[in-house]
Amino acid sequence: MMKKFVLGIVSMFLLTILGACSSDDDTTTPEEETARMSIKLTDAPGDYDAVFIDVQDVVVKYNGEDNEVNIGEVNAGVYDLLELTGGVSVLLVDDELPAGDISQIRLILGSNNTIVVNGETFPLQTPSSQQSGLKINVNETLEGGVFYEFILDFDVDKSIVEQGNGGYLLKPVIRASTEAETGAMTGAVLPLGIQTLVTAENATTEISAFTNEAGVFVLSGVPAGTYTVTYEADVALGFPPVVVTNVGVEIGAVTELDTVVFE
Repeated sequence: MMKKFVLGIVSMFLLTILGACSSDDDTTTPEEETARMSIKLTDAPGDYDAVFIDVQDVVVKYNGEDNEVNIGEVNAGVYDLLELTGGVSVLLVDDELPAGDISQIRLILGSNNTIVVNGETFPLQTPSSQQSGLKINVNETLEGGVFYEFILDFDVDKSIVEQGNGGYLLKPVIRASTEAETGAMTGAVLPLGIQTLVTAENATTEISAFTNEAGVFVLSGVPAGTYTVTYEADVALGFPPVVVTNVGVEIGAVTELDTVVFE
C-alpha cells in the first residue's frame, strides 16, 4: 500500500512538471508582422549642369514613436539628380521592416553635396534645420506581408536657392508617392536630339520630366485623373509648345501617349 502511495505521489509530481513545461512551450509570442518597402529616387528637371546629392542612409519614423527605424542595407552613394530623368531612377533600399503607421521617410545626407553651374562646381549647403536629414512626409499604413514601392520625386528646380553671396542652398521639395496608389505616363518625341520638357498638369498636380537621349519620357507616380500634357522643346530651336488635352491616368496603369513630332 505504501509503495502504491509513493508511486502515486511521484506520478503526480512528474505530471505537474510536464504540465508546466508544456505550458511554457505553448506560451509563444507571435512573430512581429513585417512589410516590404523599396524606395526609389527620381528627379523633376532643373536648369543646372549637375546636382550631386550624397545619400548615406534612409530611415522611417512611425506615428507616435520618437525613434527612427533603419529599413535595411542602403545603396549609399553620390547621385546626380539630373541623370534621373526619362524614367530613370535609383533604388536606395529594398528590405523588410515592421508593419504599422509610418509618418515620415528621412534621407540622411553626407557632406559631399555639390552643384555644377555653367561648368563651375559649387558646394551645395544644407540649412541647419535639415542637418538631421531630408524629411518627407508620407503618412502611410504598412500592412503585414504587403510590398510598398515608394518613389521620391526630387524637384530640383524648386529645391535649389541661389544666395546673395553666390552660393547655393538646398531646400528640398520632394514629392512621395507609392506605385500602388498612382499610375504613369510615357511617350516619345521626334526628331531625336531635341531635349524636351514634358509636363502633366491638372487642378491639383503638376509633374514634369525631360526626354532622354532616345526621345523617351516617363512620368511616374501620377495620381489618377485627367491631365493636360505640354511638350516644350529647347527655346533656341523655335518650336512652339505642343499641348495634348484630356489624358487619363488610372491607378496601377501606364498611359501611353502618341509620339510628338516637332516640325
